[in-house]
Amino acid sequence: MKKYFLPLIVVLAASCCRPKDGEYVLHLLTTNDVHGRYFDSTYVSDKTLPSLQNVVWYADSLRSAAGKENVILIDAGDFLQGDNAAYYYNFVDPVSEHIFSRMAEYIGYDAVVAGNHDIETGHPVYDRLTASMDVPLLAANAVRTDSRRPYFQNYVCLKKGGFKIAVIGFTNPNIKGWLSPELWEGMDFLSLIPFAQEQVDMVRRKENPDVVIVAAHAGTGNGDGSQLENQGMDLFRSLRGVDFVVCAHDHRPVVHKTDSICLINSGSHCANLGHGIVSLTVRDGKVTARKLDASLLPVNKDNVDRRMQAHFHDDYLSVKKFTLKEVGSLDVDLDTKDAYAGMSHYLNLLHTLSLSCSPAQISFAAPLKFNASVQKGTLVYNDLFTIYPYENQLFVISMTGKEIKDYLEYSYDLWINTVSRPGDHVLKIVNAPDPRTGQKNWSFVNRPYNFDSAAGVNYTVDVTKPFGSRISIESLADGTLFDMSASYNVAMTSYRANGGGGIMNKGAGVADTGNRVVAYHKEIRSILYDYLLTHGTIDPAAIGDPEKIGQWKFIPESVVSPAMERDMSLLFP
Repeated sequence: MKKYFLPLIVVLAASCCRPKDGEYVLHLLTTNDVHGRYFDSTYVSDKTLPSLQNVVWYADSLRSAAGKENVILIDAGDFLQGDNAAYYYNFVDPVSEHIFSRMAEYIGYDAVVAGNHDIETGHPVYDRLTASMDVPLLAANAVRTDSRRPYFQNYVCLKKGGFKIAVIGFTNPNIKGWLSPELWEGMDFLSLIPFAQEQVDMVRRKENPDVVIVAAHAGTGNGDGSQLENQGMDLFRSLRGVDFVVCAHDHRPVVHKTDSICLINSGSHCANLGHGIVSLTVRDGKVTARKLDASLLPVNKDNVDRRMQAHFHDDYLSVKKFTLKEVGSLDVDLDTKDAYAGMSHYLNLLHTLSLSCSPAQISFAAPLKFNASVQKGTLVYNDLFTIYPYENQLFVISMTGKEIKDYLEYSYDLWINTVSRPGDHVLKIVNAPDPRTGQKNWSFVNRPYNFDSAAGVNYTVDVTKPFGSRISIESLADGTLFDMSASYNVAMTSYRANGGGGIMNKGAGVADTGNRVVAYHKEIRSILYDYLLTHGTIDPAAIGDPEKIGQWKFIPESVVSPAMERDMSLLFP
């Protein structure tokens, strides 16, 4: 028998009509940003990770304790991307019923919300999922361009414990700012303010629900209305007639509570479950009072549902076989952390792939994992997920020399400080408590995946100079003089080209790249795979050829060397 993780809660059984007068308790369990963590395996070692196989253990434990009819389980999006299993059923086996469809039904999700990375998989994937999955896929603000009606289901009404529960779902409103148009063709995406309130009012008039849940694939944000992609706190502070706001996207576990509304963001990758409780008082057949509470439940990865594990074992074996397929070899270790200190084999590879795509002359790229490595030797397909974990496409954008220089100034300002004294930090780091553990650790102030460097040019970054005057671009890689007024073709990810990280807008001053795209290329991991099929190996001499990718460095060396060594030892003790 499973060990219940909550005390036994005695409730009256649901009936076909309104509950009798009395006290009732309903439970809301939430996940978000699962990112393909369907299995607890890394596929290449015995290490295990939190996964959906843990989620069902906790969900069934609560169902056993509180009564299945009193538990609501929803996911707030980004479940189709981020792991080998998702990639396999998105693109390698597009014929079988998608594994997430089958798992969501097996686990007993009541509703799931489309996230931006779910839309990033493209119409063939999410349309196939919608057609096969019995669990409602929600996104009220993804409206058809022709009829302005929702492309997905906008809400669902559930019957739980004799009460009517309305779940209204919203995807991230900033999707058009990140993804290329063919991925969301036929859709427009509306801001959640004021649209979410309009949907809540409509559902309340039409359905007269007892409990209302808004589930949005939007980051928590700061609640000042300034961030389109992070409107969770905006909803929490403004919505009327809503009991719970479930948000997502930013991977930051948090709970906010008042007497009338609770916000839950469980973080990501099944590390936590969000848990909401609503206690209802019924008098004369009507809900006369309610009390809300919310918390996060840390997931113990050892609490695995063995029945689910066995049920999907054949799927696991298919994914593992694909994951361990040999794809080439690596002649040098690739370490993402090396990219913070200067040119590195890891970023040289990404830049080489980008510059191989016509008509790119210059490349922008950043380290995509804080501290990951692939050791030299035989490469299997799983290693490609470490090298490039996202399904980003490669775009080639026309930019002026000045825009390129301004772009780099902004990027490096996210990354480094101006050093004026021997003891100064050259890297923009802080010793702060980890939100997950509470322990103090050194970490970057900003997200490293926004630390873009350039290739195809020769330049220096002077750490003693202030923002705006650090970057000096001397020439293109072939020695041609760099011209601030000339136009160049710059390769970058679809995320960056469409505004991700804000560097194009805030740095280069380019608000709309739509009319600047000169070429679209396929997903960067696929470009890497093609490179291996052609070359067979990743050779440091080939990917680091200065006549092709150029050179850059931090200066002056006498200042940079000791400061960088100190900072790197703090980040990576």
